[in-house]
Amino acid sequence: MTTNPIPKWQLITGWVLSGILALVFVPSAFFKIAQPEGFLEEWTKTYPAGSALPLGVIEVTLFVLFLIPKTRYIGGLLMLAYLGGAVATHVHARDGMFFVPVIVGVVAWLGLYFRDRKLRELVPLVSE
Repeated sequence: MTTNPIPKWQLITGWVLSGILALVFVPSAFFKIAQPEGFLEEWTKTYPAGSALPLGVIEVTLFVLFLIPKTRYIGGLLMLAYLGGAVATHVHARDGMFFVPVIVGVVAWLGLYFRDRKLRELVPLVSE
């Protein structure tokens, strides 16, 4: 069985999309872990104060798992589950921002799809 290399533009696009997630996950996790002045005041309007640190650690862990080639699938699946919870939270809060975690999830999986041959074989976009 011969495998063709992934075109360079797809690899670059996949890593760029995956890297864009850092703009979402790193600041979010930072605030939850560092808890700068004023953060907990806002946070406790919707969540218990003690939930910020564990959720920040989870976000960092999921993002790292997603970027490591050997753990990219479990990282992607766990990230998708986490983002599903975020969608539910936004819908429950009626804040209208439920589309943000949906977009983040789509970007995550598109990034993985572009840079991963096995995923494209598992979920082909066209039938041949």
